[in-house]
Amino acid sequence: MAKRDAPPRWDRKMQQRLARGEAAALGELYDRFASLVHGLAHRVLGDEGAADGITRDVFAHVWEHPDAYDPKQGPLRTWVATLTHRLAVQRLRATETAALARAGHGSTEELERKVRHASVAARADYIVQSMPVPLRAALELAYFQRRDYRQTAADLGVTEDEARRRLRLGLQLLSTAHDTAAPGAPPGYGGAV
Repeated sequence: MAKRDAPPRWDRKMQQRLARGEAAALGELYDRFASLVHGLAHRVLGDEGAADGITRDVFAHVWEHPDAYDPKQGPLRTWVATLTHRLAVQRLRATETAALARAGHGSTEELERKVRHASVAARADYIVQSMPVPLRAALELAYFQRRDYRQTAADLGVTEDEARRRLRLGLQLLSTAHDTAAPGAPPGYGGAV
């Protein structure tokens, strides 16, 4: 079994390929993470066009600065998500500050509240996308299809105790979205946004 601290082999190889300037590596990275990047950016900004722009910015940054990713610091997925979050929050602050200046009303407290809300929502999305499939499936049944733990157990073909365990663990992970240093959330997601 690999050391827990060791990044996945794919991440290390991808970072090396990007550093060598392999265009095919950028294409593979895009194929793997574009929906994650776009989804997180859209969650923060609430605008399809702005999310498209952030997606382009993230992959341009990765292409221009492949050495900014350090495999020893964690998975490539987390680094890309953190970069997306940072750029989306910067864009949100810039557009909202400009809107405040134009409108002449509102406050910086309202802006920060909006940024915090968008950050928590993005962290929650990231946590759900990153959690193991059995936990995510149980939560989706309970939340979207309004199934209780008995119905969830029947739908998933597991015991009721296992369904309760999956729901409890999934909700515990999801509850960390509000934490300033949420386990499972990309580094830099909590606290300073």
